[in-house]
Amino acid sequence: MGCFKEVARTLYVGNLPWATRSEDLEEVFSMHGAVISSRIIRDRQTGRSRGFGFVEVKEEDADLIIEAMNGKEMEGRVLIVNQAKVREK
Repeated sequence: MGCFKEVARTLYVGNLPWATRSEDLEEVFSMHGAVISSRIIRDRQTGRSRGFGFVEVKEEDADLIIEAMNGKEMEGRVLIVNQAKVREK
């Protein structure tokens, strides 16, 4: 039995309002499914939001969350939500 790794999918969230915090993302996205983690990408020099982030969700909830959140308005901005592309090193 041992270690069971939870299957998750990472979603890209773009066009975020500048003041959005990770906690805000988690709160809004968790209305539509299980959120494992969330993070806002910040500029290294200024620490300000770059206007996008990532939300890690349970695999079985991912499609439902994308459908519910893509195109949804958040503080006057229309969100872009889709599966995150794998980053090549």
